[in-house]
Amino acid sequence: MDCSDKILSNDYYDVITEFPVQVLDTDSFDLCYLNIDNLYNIVYIDKANIPNTDDYLFTYKGVPKLYGLMQEAADGRSFDPNSLIVSGITQVQRAPLSLTGRGVVICIIDTGIDYTNAAFRDSEGNSRILAIWDQTVQGENPPEGLFYGTEYSREEINRALQSEDPYSVVPSRDEIGHGSSMASVAAGSRLGNGISFLGAAPDADIVVVKLKQAKEFLRSFYMVPPGVPAYEETDIMLGVQYADRFARQFRRPVVICLGVGTNYGDHAGSGPLPSYLDAVASRRSRAVVVCGGNEGNSGHHFQGYLETTGRAGSIGSVPVEVRVADNVEGFLLELWGNVPDVFTISVRSPGGETIPAIRLGIQGSITYSFVYERTRITIAGTLAEPASGEEVVVLRVSLPTPGIWTFQVEAVGDVHNGTFHMWLPITQFMNGTVQFLEATPYVTLTEPAMARDVISVSTYNAANNSFYIDSGRGFTRTGGVNPDFAAPGVNVSTIRGRETGSSLAAAITAGAVAQFMQWAVVDGNNPTVASREIKNYFVRGAARNYDMSFPNREWGYGRLNVVGTFDALIGV
Repeated sequence: MDCSDKILSNDYYDVITEFPVQVLDTDSFDLCYLNIDNLYNIVYIDKANIPNTDDYLFTYKGVPKLYGLMQEAADGRSFDPNSLIVSGITQVQRAPLSLTGRGVVICIIDTGIDYTNAAFRDSEGNSRILAIWDQTVQGENPPEGLFYGTEYSREEINRALQSEDPYSVVPSRDEIGHGSSMASVAAGSRLGNGISFLGAAPDADIVVVKLKQAKEFLRSFYMVPPGVPAYEETDIMLGVQYADRFARQFRRPVVICLGVGTNYGDHAGSGPLPSYLDAVASRRSRAVVVCGGNEGNSGHHFQGYLETTGRAGSIGSVPVEVRVADNVEGFLLELWGNVPDVFTISVRSPGGETIPAIRLGIQGSITYSFVYERTRITIAGTLAEPASGEEVVVLRVSLPTPGIWTFQVEAVGDVHNGTFHMWLPITQFMNGTVQFLEATPYVTLTEPAMARDVISVSTYNAANNSFYIDSGRGFTRTGGVNPDFAAPGVNVSTIRGRETGSSLAAAITAGAVAQFMQWAVVDGNNPTVASREIKNYFVRGAARNYDMSFPNREWGYGRLNVVGTFDALIGV
């Protein structure tokens, strides 16, 4: 098998590493690898070379997390520019600033794009899409050094648009429509003089990465229901690297927009994808915009606190109750602690069977099968997860009995901090209701919105300035201030109608950032600007209510306001 086959094969496991692959005995291991900016290697290794696949699946940092989509279906209503107006976007599109994203590249890494739609063509009918990397179409033209998928250039896309059957020339489709909606909000063309449709940056060039679906062994491990879109962390990281090339090769400012999220990870931005996004965001002429997810009202986060009971050597414990509905196939549950505390978990099923607390040591896993119930639970953990340095315990619960499950969290030895957090998967990654009985809506931003240097946004309703009830909220697990601000994401006009979700808030923000990039880089006002600076400019210009204190967990530093950003620049 060549490298392309290994990357796509379900018989080859994906591993994210930071060590040089050359240290492996490649004569003994059947593998191939891709390097990401000399920061990470993605290794594709024959599962026959892994003696115990359970050990692989619980090597926490090395296993790709799965990410889901972050918006709801469209309702077909006509175009309404209100979300652009309240964000100050349409105002700066007009003279004297005339900021339309000209000269800037917006990259959407998602489900693809409907390249035939008029919203992605210029006034002469030519495509505004610079390139599409479709990871799902295997052919003879993958991007250089990436080995899989097919890259389509603007010339090929234009040739397809001139054909009677465009998809016979460029067979890349957006079957789901999520990516097309995001691209239209961020960079849709001015149609009908802006009356029929208008995006935030209608003159920006567009680059698209269509993500392939996750491999079946990962979907099975994470117990993602059949038919639910799920994307691998590795494919997203490679998509980011692909987007970054346009800044390097063409010396163009690039805005990378992500409308996917996950509840897996330390929620402090330490994982491979958040760390890589930080590295890209620190480079000049780059910006990364990430949605905050739709998990704020899902009941999927629990925050607990342990303290000494007052008796020598006696440490308290916290019961964490989880309600599981009928016919749930399974779920993963993660616990994250803080150095130097050490936690253990015991389990009690709805039927009264128990799993005692065990100390897993440096790293390990153990599986229990219940006697009177079908449930199997694998408990795995590591005392110092490599990316964060914190303790993580993962419980994989298969075929759970309906009812109330109790996870008793206890400390080993003295308690110093005492705080711990637990997360369930994002809503669409479960086939039934699973919720904490005493959930908190805070620290519910999905990864990678916890990354330090990216621009992360929560979601609000521009019609009445109310916070979107399902929006993810801050702060990070370690107290970092995310989100940076809120952007419209309720009933936002896309090429499919009105849609709702945090990915649309990210798309609007990406378009606004492209406007600022045009002013700063293309027009020469601040050619070396990077994501961190742009974020702080936008924070200074955000609209704020005087009856709130900022930053806060819902709104960050306020509401997106591009006009306010330029007012702040001139000292208004």
